[in-house]
Amino acid sequence: MSTPTPARERILSAATRRFYAEGVRAVSADRLIADAEVSKVTFYRHFRSKDDLVVAYLERVAAAERAEVERHVAAEAPADVLRWYARFLGETTCSPGFRGCPFINAAAEHADPGHPARVAVDAHRRWLHGQASALVAALGAAEPDALAERLLMLRDGAMVAGYVGQAPDQVADALLAAGEAVVRAAIPSAA
Repeated sequence: MSTPTPARERILSAATRRFYAEGVRAVSADRLIADAEVSKVTFYRHFRSKDDLVVAYLERVAAAERAEVERHVAAEAPADVLRWYARFLGETTCSPGFRGCPFINAAAEHADPGHPARVAVDAHRRWLHGQASALVAALGAAEPDALAERLLMLRDGAMVAGYVGQAPDQVADALLAAGEAVVRAAIPSAA
């Protein structure tokens, strides 16, 4: 990974804004070079290709989410972390400028499972699944991986609901109710 520099940061910040708002494929390297006010040489010194920049963008988004989730995992009981995450998603998915999950969006734009963007998406997805599985295992789930997958499906649906225009409290309340129902069905003692 390149050493952080002001130019690299400007490129990555421009990419983060543009890729999320417009889509990865829709944004050209030339547009990012202009936005970051760098030369092509500087751009390619920091990112060998646009794909490298896409991966750096996804890793940046993943690192921010990981830090926030891990902060809650370290300080709260598993059920409280799951409730927090549902409320957090409700607020996030309905905020101005929300365009869906950056990882789902990137996966939709890159069909090849071997593409570097898909590899980054899959890594974050495995991490999310692992976090959810560990939380529900701590609650007593007999099949934590299967339950984690169901919760991730609810997460994905909440992100779509937020993107298409439901109010934040509706998304958060619906996700929380659905998540609690799924957990209670799998772990009756969690009621």
